[in-house]
Amino acid sequence: MTHSPSRRRFLGQSLSAVGLAAASLSGGLGGLFSLAPSTAAADSGKATGWKAGVAKAVITPEKAVWLAGYGSKRPPDGKIHDLWMKALALEDDKGNKAVLITSDFQGVPKIMSDPVFEQVKAKFGLERKQIMFTFSHNHCGPRLGDDLIDYYPVEEDQEKLVEEYTQEMIVKAVAMVGDALSKLAPANLAQGQGKTTFAVNRRDNREADVPKLIEEGKLVGVTDHSVPVLTVTRPDGKLEAVLFGYACHPTTLSFLTWCGDYPGFAQVEIEKNHPGTTAMFVNTCGGDQNPLPRRKVELCEKYGHMLATAVEEALKKPLQPISVGLKTAFAIVDLPYLHTVTREELVEVAKGPEGIRPRWARRLIKKLDAGGKFETAYPYPVHAWRLGKEMLVIGQGAETVVDYALRFKSEFGPGTWVMGYADDMISYSPSKRVWLEGGYEGGSNLFEYGRPAYRWHESVEELIAKTVHQLVKEVSE
Repeated sequence: MTHSPSRRRFLGQSLSAVGLAAASLSGGLGGLFSLAPSTAAADSGKATGWKAGVAKAVITPEKAVWLAGYGSKRPPDGKIHDLWMKALALEDDKGNKAVLITSDFQGVPKIMSDPVFEQVKAKFGLERKQIMFTFSHNHCGPRLGDDLIDYYPVEEDQEKLVEEYTQEMIVKAVAMVGDALSKLAPANLAQGQGKTTFAVNRRDNREADVPKLIEEGKLVGVTDHSVPVLTVTRPDGKLEAVLFGYACHPTTLSFLTWCGDYPGFAQVEIEKNHPGTTAMFVNTCGGDQNPLPRRKVELCEKYGHMLATAVEEALKKPLQPISVGLKTAFAIVDLPYLHTVTREELVEVAKGPEGIRPRWARRLIKKLDAGGKFETAYPYPVHAWRLGKEMLVIGQGAETVVDYALRFKSEFGPGTWVMGYADDMISYSPSKRVWLEGGYEGGSNLFEYGRPAYRWHESVEELIAKTVHQLVKEVSE
């Protein structure tokens, strides 16, 4: 997504010092997720009671579905490497199961993910709380369903291709989940953490100035440069899968060639380093972070290598075994809009020249003409998964800004993973600070995502946080 820089200063010290804040927590929920002493026993071959299954599927379009993002028509001209969707199924010693889907999609809309969840329940008996569908937000991936529907010129043949491709991906996702579940077998889980620094806070650093700011050591703004890593190892020592995350937009490239951007290059490198291993990436709240400088394949490869190196460095250190035990919780929280647009407002906007906003207005007017109504809030998905006593996974819909990761890691302690870009693209999900500052991620830009409003209500962070705390309490009991 493009952006407009805004003036801001990071208020307070606690979020920029998550490790210290987490270490100071005593009792309460934070204590439940404190790390036990690190040990290399995770790959010792001793059975832990976990079962895991891994599956993957190529999702590179075979037809000319446009590339997603950047607000323009983007017909594909080839590929650098294939795009993938991958699944990690887990089962504890009591039969509790969960499946995490990762993918190279730019954005998965509700009209795609909901059918996947419904079919997975019907075919495999998994409830909504047991499956999470994440997407890297890769801008060299394909369009899906009605995600960013008003971004693109309306061409009937293209709309048909997108619909056909989306339906194909629903079928493929469900089959892949079934494949992963069928492969459940004894495994050991362990976690670690690396670090890499190519993500830049795009709200506080003008893109054109970034090379000089890096050279002078003067980059500003809050970031999360941690690289959480989870390994899945078979009792015989085989590294079955590596799940890792980073908080940064995959927008190094903006051309017309299929590619997984820096997460794609990182996964390719890790899998090359470990033949037979499946590498999986999640975006850990990179809504306001960009890979800078950018726009060259060489830079994309560089960032992918930096991320893969961070993962490899984590793998070289003693990893913390994850004790057996799986609890999952899920909720929908209705996030209110500040103001829902009216017909009168839309009529004026629709008079404008061709572009995102007039297309948006005309489409919404047609909805009203057909008897439709506008919602005053959006159903926002939130997950909490607890793996053993050592790992907590929080999943959030939309393009979550980095404040959410820093806040929840501070509140719940080490071993906490906070992932945005889960289940539904929706829009940006600003923190209260970002909302007050405005700008692209916090201001009046919901129309770009097709919402019947310009801006969220200022209460969205606390509504999300309240829900997260309720779910964490549920999986902690």
